[in-house]
Amino acid sequence: MTIPLSTKKTKILYVITKSNFGGAQKYVYDLARSLPRDQFEIMVALGGEGVLAEKLADAHVPTVYIPSLQRDVNPLKDFTTLIALWKLFRKERPDVIHLNSAKASGLGALAGRLVLVKKIVFTAHGWAFNEDRSPLSRFLITILSWVTVLSAHKTIAVSDAVKNDTIKWPFVKDKITTIRNGISSPQFTTCDDSRCDIASIINVAFPDNAFIIGTVAELHKNKGLTYTLNAFAQLAPKNPHIFYVIFGEGEERANLQAIIKEHGLEQRVFLLGFVKNAVQYMPGLDCLILPSVKEGLPYVLLEAGLAYRPVIATAVGGIPEIIEDTQTGLLVPPKNITALAGAIFWMLSNPAERAVLGKKLNEKITNFFTLEQMVDKTVALYHKK
Repeated sequence: MTIPLSTKKTKILYVITKSNFGGAQKYVYDLARSLPRDQFEIMVALGGEGVLAEKLADAHVPTVYIPSLQRDVNPLKDFTTLIALWKLFRKERPDVIHLNSAKASGLGALAGRLVLVKKIVFTAHGWAFNEDRSPLSRFLITILSWVTVLSAHKTIAVSDAVKNDTIKWPFVKDKITTIRNGISSPQFTTCDDSRCDIASIINVAFPDNAFIIGTVAELHKNKGLTYTLNAFAQLAPKNPHIFYVIFGEGEERANLQAIIKEHGLEQRVFLLGFVKNAVQYMPGLDCLILPSVKEGLPYVLLEAGLAYRPVIATAVGGIPEIIEDTQTGLLVPPKNITALAGAIFWMLSNPAERAVLGKKLNEKITNFFTLEQMVDKTVALYHKK
């Protein structure tokens, strides 16, 4: 890492919309706590007081709460947020503002330009125009995303797939660089303890031969959980020892519960809700599944690799940059219930082969997706003229 000659610390102000602890929030947290404190003064502005705010406080990172900053479009609140960011940037005079999530990035880039911030960095964790929306909505979101990239001095794409989505955009080619997410090893519990803890949370005694599939994700349509539930329903009658546990909370809970009830899977599929440090229980899973319809570069697959867990995932966004089909996991097309069911059955039927997949994924994550690599490349971008 290159240390600047000046002894003056570089002031970084991160901005993010939500304060839960999804991928974008983990990214901000990891950077904020990992940047060298002898080189950087760090602050985070955020639109909530959730898990991210708590973790930043524990890491002694100063935060600023912006009540009007929220995901949903609201012209009055959005204008209020723009003014709040403008005032914050004028007061703090950061050398770099680093923007994350669509709403915070669009408003933050505009406020940053108005205040003449020296460097505006925007990290694209994925694009909202890749979600299931109307053609008009996708077009408008694409235009707004393009304007955000234009307004920033530099844009970080968390995967080549995210960057490649911008290939046809004019005037932005030299503004975008790929810096993949990186991770340090979480604290895992043992396999036996994890299975016991999961059983305790859901109040169910797993049989000794239980095959436990797991997902760690926000309960959102983008995660494609309905497809896995329907795939599981195809396998459940002839495989009474398979179970599915889903860690996470979100707007799709009622819909998922209805599907579980429809198929009579109340004792086989469990929505655990938000579980603090859910990643620690990964060793208790026989297989992790991520059936997303839209992704950037999901942290949960990096965490699964460090836990030596075999993975089934959909070939969307940056996922194929982590999961190479039949090499470091199994890839299936998105929204394909039959393919998901087949992949689950293959994992169930091939214990030795799935262990090899987990080992190879671990090797890939350890070598190519480290937190140190992500931090070093991001610091270099901050210093680049």
